[in-house]
Amino acid sequence: MPAATGDKTVYLETFGCQMNELDSELVAGSLRALGYRFVAEPNDAKVVLYNTCSVREHAEQKVWSRLGELAIRKKDEPDLVVGVLGCMAERDGTALLKRMPQVDLLCGPGELDKLPSLVASAITTRAGLAQMAREALTTTRAEDLINPDKVRLVSANQVALQGSASRRSSTLAAAEDSLELLDLSRAISPLDADPDKPRASAYVRITRGCNKFCTYCVVPFTRGAEIHRPPEHIIDECKKLADAGVIEITLLGQTVNHYRFEHGAAVMVNGLTQPQKGRSFTGGHRRDPLAGSNVTTFADLLRRIHDEVPAIQRLRFVTSYPRDFGDDVLEVIRDHHRLCRYIHVPAQSGSDRMLKMMNRGYTVAEYLEFLDRCRTFLDEPAKGRPLMLSGDFIVGFPTETEEDFQATRDLLTKARYKNAFIFKYSPRPGTIAFDKLQDDVTDEVKRRRNNELLALQNTISDEISREQIGRTFEVMVEGFSRRTLRKMGLSGGQMRQAGTIAITIGGRNIDPSTLGDAAEAESGSSCSTGTSTITPTEALDESDNATVQLSCRTDGDQIVMIDVPARRAASLVGTIIPARITAAHALSLQAEMV
Repeated sequence: MPAATGDKTVYLETFGCQMNELDSELVAGSLRALGYRFVAEPNDAKVVLYNTCSVREHAEQKVWSRLGELAIRKKDEPDLVVGVLGCMAERDGTALLKRMPQVDLLCGPGELDKLPSLVASAITTRAGLAQMAREALTTTRAEDLINPDKVRLVSANQVALQGSASRRSSTLAAAEDSLELLDLSRAISPLDADPDKPRASAYVRITRGCNKFCTYCVVPFTRGAEIHRPPEHIIDECKKLADAGVIEITLLGQTVNHYRFEHGAAVMVNGLTQPQKGRSFTGGHRRDPLAGSNVTTFADLLRRIHDEVPAIQRLRFVTSYPRDFGDDVLEVIRDHHRLCRYIHVPAQSGSDRMLKMMNRGYTVAEYLEFLDRCRTFLDEPAKGRPLMLSGDFIVGFPTETEEDFQATRDLLTKARYKNAFIFKYSPRPGTIAFDKLQDDVTDEVKRRRNNELLALQNTISDEISREQIGRTFEVMVEGFSRRTLRKMGLSGGQMRQAGTIAITIGGRNIDPSTLGDAAEAESGSSCSTGTSTITPTEALDESDNATVQLSCRTDGDQIVMIDVPARRAASLVGTIIPARITAAHALSLQAEMV
């Protein structure tokens, strides 16, 4: 890929889920390898990239707002490069360029390996157009040439979109999956950032895309069909992350428990095993029907990572699909102590009628039966390992009645999640529901139902949190709490930046990649990627009696706050320590070191 010319400062902001966060880490790593430098503020960059999400309207509106601001800035900086990555780029395609002509490049989630070339071309093109604009100042028709909209007429936008290419056949045939190289290049440079800031946690992708076609969801259309990475690639990536100091890995997939790699059907291209398209599951199963010596199932993959990468002290995965979650997976989690007792499994509704309209593929009874199996295999509070569950719900889906909503309340009560992500339905362009179902539930009703469900979940979360008082857990220290960061003089924007800002404390750089109280984070919120060093305006008091608050997490994904001596704080970040729970709140626990 060509190296960039000119100013190589980049600002990258991410919207949406963990998959987008990982995508941003990967593309940031590939750009850094070519000499690009990331900054913490968009005004300091000559390349501004937004990695977008189409699942929630709130995140999408933020992107439109950001792009509107850049349109004003670009009038004064014609060489500024603006790029839209991810699901919005894939869904809207070139129509986005018509709506936002200040955008120079589009790159869908299935084409992110091409981003360095797109950025380099866009920089060269914009630099040429800026020069044309400057030269136009000496011509008699300057008013025609310095107008950014008119100058753009001679510009060729840089576009890489997947379209329908991923669905042309039932296998990848012999075509090289170049996107796999993006994940593999990350494995070569596992920190994705500054080598002086080792990270304790990392994401590893095991599947891409989705085959479910839930009627409210755009993911199958923007990320394509379900594709599974070769297990050897995944395990090798985990090993290299462990060598770099990572002790916790979260495996990612839209339907992560669908993972299955059939070695007999593997395709080799240039000596590299290619990912393969997943087979559609028809009906639920208790054990993968194709399990055997020539197939690596999800249960097999979990077992292999646990056994072959012992330096990984915690192994998680998201997001699970309830119907195809077998007992073989539950047995592996039960029998392998470094696998976390936490399962995130969206329900979306407690009404069978709604679930059918959503095309979820299971009934409420089947969903509850799955939760019962999870608890039978994994809930061991007496051993200090209670199972923690979380879920997703949509309220106000088309035609949802009060009876349907009451059924959802009933399911929430029975499920007893430690937390749940609850959203008002918003029609998303490109989905089946957008084209075929009228959005007939008023916003007032959606807000009421959303608030009622949130209040009910808050009560349940508080009850579950109080059950943990007096128990001792091994907790992972993720960083300083928001309370401590405020005392250190950091702004809210600085506290939101993810994994790329070094905070200097006592001469040591601390990486606050997950700093702050996670309970305060909103789904669909954004984070930015930069490389600034922030020195707090108020020096941290490291006297004998001074304390700071650390934000930690149990293997059941519960947030824990611990007050520790300030002089020890920096050395504890990124480690796992025992903690006894002393107090509880709905979304966080208070503890003391044991």
